[in-house]
Amino acid sequence: MAIPGFAQQEFTHGGVAKVVYRKGKGPGVVVITEVPGIHPGVIAFAETLVTAGFTVFLPELFGTAGKEATGGYALATMFKLCVSREFKLLAAHESSPVTDWLRALVRDIHAELGGTGVGAVGMCLTGNFALSLAVEPALMAPVLSQPALPLPTSKDRRAALAVSSGELATIQRRVEQDGYKVLGLCFTHDGKVPRERFATLKQELRGGFEAIEIDSGPGNKHGIKAGAHSVLTIDLVREAGHPTEQALQRVIAFLHERLDRRS
Repeated sequence: MAIPGFAQQEFTHGGVAKVVYRKGKGPGVVVITEVPGIHPGVIAFAETLVTAGFTVFLPELFGTAGKEATGGYALATMFKLCVSREFKLLAAHESSPVTDWLRALVRDIHAELGGTGVGAVGMCLTGNFALSLAVEPALMAPVLSQPALPLPTSKDRRAALAVSSGELATIQRRVEQDGYKVLGLCFTHDGKVPRERFATLKQELRGGFEAIEIDSGPGNKHGIKAGAHSVLTIDLVREAGHPTEQALQRVIAFLHERLDRRS
């Protein structure tokens, strides 16, 4: 299914071809959709980035582009992902195989657009993918929105980052030697994103990790529900001063800081 206003192309790596939707001008940003797919909220976020001056790339990794997000649709998508060889939902210290394809896409975008590098915004089950992509030199602005992998089914998985020890070491070197930065977003009472996970990111990346943790606890000032999960899409409130709007604006600023050409 086409997305109105977006060009549709196919990108192949390692014999795997996937559809990628594209729109905009400026530095490249890969928006990696959340479950259940590239739903209208994800498209709206991509359009916001286009308006902010970026070339957005939306790879279709699962689901049907443009289809409304519903509970049944999400469950059906999750079932498919559980049996897919491209996704490892329980791997605590290992990246999903599909991240290799995404890294190749990042390299291709950088080769075409040039500049300082490419950004990536992962969400939900793909939130950690942005961290996995940070081992690719061309990836300069990783944003982890509600990173939900590995699924928090054990104490180890609650704190894990779904990257290998080698990948983490590479990212740590970038932080220490190059001033590399990673941005993370979550709601404080989101059961899909354990507090231990953000604690690990802070411990492992130290000054290289910027955390935006939005209060969704009982009686919070903005009335955010305890089940809030999707910071940049479904649970985003486009009102000045609202913490999700502030988070969105920080994402845009972060991408500009990391990707705009320097004189």
